[in-house]
Amino acid sequence: MPRRLYKLILLSLLAFPVGAQAKKDKSANPDYGPSLPIAPPPASANGAIFQIGHYSPLTSGARASRVGDIITINLVERTSASKSTSATTGRNGSFGLSPPLSGPLNLISAGDVNMSGDQSFTGKGETAQSNALSGELSVTVAAVYPNGNMLVQGEKALTLNRGDEKVQFTGIVRAADISVDNRVLSTRVAAARIVYTGKGEIARASQQGWLQRFFTRVSPF
Repeated sequence: MPRRLYKLILLSLLAFPVGAQAKKDKSANPDYGPSLPIAPPPASANGAIFQIGHYSPLTSGARASRVGDIITINLVERTSASKSTSATTGRNGSFGLSPPLSGPLNLISAGDVNMSGDQSFTGKGETAQSNALSGELSVTVAAVYPNGNMLVQGEKALTLNRGDEKVQFTGIVRAADISVDNRVLSTRVAAARIVYTGKGEIARASQQGWLQRFFTRVSPF
């Protein structure tokens, strides 16, 4: 192999996993930063008690209802799926012809024209998967829609002695699902997106090397 071609192949192997991973991370990371509260408009000097932007009903208490308010998400995610299939087929066939035993056509014996066939197939497949995630994560209200639903988003970053872990959350919360202490179950959040990632030696040990991932992609077997 020419030396120039060998260098080109080596450079392509080095650039492939890095570029693919960077592109994947860039497209799958929305903004999970905290949302700051919006300052209310200044009160009008009209002598009225009710002022738009400063009103809060007594029935709402201290529930989160504005941009920048904090809501605690109780992560109670648990999913389980299983599937199995089986198939069995069979087919038998036979064909026989008796040639004449005398005369000029008595050239083929009876065993030469007997044919039979047997075909069978048996297939079976099973798959099962389960996931569980529990904990708590406090997020902030990023937007309030006209119908009262709120867009919440936030993240929690943990730096441990063996690596870093990050939990990111975003979704739409209904005001009626918020408890008096500003808690919401994750199963009550619409369009929820939960991202749990980790970095460090523990996370690296559970992943394939970049060269092994490359040959896994291009291998036909």
